[in-house]
Amino acid sequence: MNRTERLRHYEQMVLNLTEFPDQEWVLELFRFQATTNPVYKKYLALLGKDPSRVSKLDDIPFLPIEFFKNHSVKAGSWNHQQVFTSSGTTGLQTSKHYLYSESFYKQHSQNCFEFFYGDLKEYCVLALLPAYLERKGSSLVYMADHFIKTSTDVDSGFFLDDWRSLATVLQKKKQSDQKTLLLGVSFAIMDFSEQYSMDLSDIIIMETGGMKGRRAEIPRSEMHASVSVLFNTGHVHSEYGMTELLSQAYSKGKGVFALPPSMKFMIHDMTDPFNLAKAGKSGVLNIIDLANFSTCSFIETGDLAREISDGEFEILGRLDRAMLRGCNLMYTSLS
Repeated sequence: MNRTERLRHYEQMVLNLTEFPDQEWVLELFRFQATTNPVYKKYLALLGKDPSRVSKLDDIPFLPIEFFKNHSVKAGSWNHQQVFTSSGTTGLQTSKHYLYSESFYKQHSQNCFEFFYGDLKEYCVLALLPAYLERKGSSLVYMADHFIKTSTDVDSGFFLDDWRSLATVLQKKKQSDQKTLLLGVSFAIMDFSEQYSMDLSDIIIMETGGMKGRRAEIPRSEMHASVSVLFNTGHVHSEYGMTELLSQAYSKGKGVFALPPSMKFMIHDMTDPFNLAKAGKSGVLNIIDLANFSTCSFIETGDLAREISDGEFEILGRLDRAMLRGCNLMYTSLS
């Protein structure tokens, strides 16, 4: 099987997953990426890791997301169909994730959503993503656009500044008992809820995180509590994704995230990212994302997290990169 055939094989495997695969399958993908991805290959070499000697998932090194800022992270050589870019403060380098297949990403993001929420076609999808719509290359906007186009509801769409129309649609869907998803960046959800407080019980209010400099950062629990009161909903849902990951995790309340079949998480020690954190302790969130089969599936997210139960975690904040001096030195060596 040549590299092109192998990528197509992985693509079909990921699209058909119903549960996270066995260890050997993941180790096979690790060895493929360790030999075909020059950035990951050099990173492993700097760590002194021989891919052939890695025999369990716990021993796989995770690539920090910083490498997506200055490197083309690809397993093999292929022409990308799309480039996803991260948001960032003016003057700072943003991450780039080269997309092997647009059709794969559309179907896979839909699969992730439907794993938790059922048939996407049954939903009215309303997107409130101002900070993302104002720039190019957002994977979140790309996903939301696909969700809107897949929905069979004529009222589905993006809402940038027209909050009055959004409020009207939400009230209409509430009265008709139509399944509805309001997907929005945190600051926009908060701003909208403060201007248009209304009864949205039974409507899924889903925040995607981040104030993006528009409001002061507050704990997720505080944001959820405020929105829940203003919209008379028992809980606020959350989506967890990033430019460097092609899968999405979801929370149905209290900021506790569960994973689709393409993802597995590990919590590593904050001061030593190559060792697992003790049970119940917070640490660095590392994710195996099999949807990244054409780039790197083993990603250190830069987020602090804590395992809540088997297969579930909560996000506590961002990692202070200064604590990981060894990783920073290796990043400099690869730059």
